Amino acid sequence: MIFTVTVKPGSKKGDLVVPDGESQLTVYLRARAIEGKANEALVLLLARHFQVKRRQVKIVSGAKSRKKIVEIQ
Repeated sequence: MIFTVTVKPGSKKGDLVVPDGESQLTVYLRARAIEGKANEALVLLLARHFQVKRRQVKIVSGAKSRKKIVEIQ
């Protein structure tokens, strides 16, 4: 599955995944976008949300952007 993900790092809402349609998600993260911490938190949260292993979640594009394309195997 491939998703378009909008990431909101440093959110006070906590770690939260909100579906915005069939293949779009908004993800709120407490982690800040410093030294890849938000990307790592995103991968962990999506793996937990979709109940897959961490290695099955891959950021395909947008590693340095708030808009990302994520593949979940």
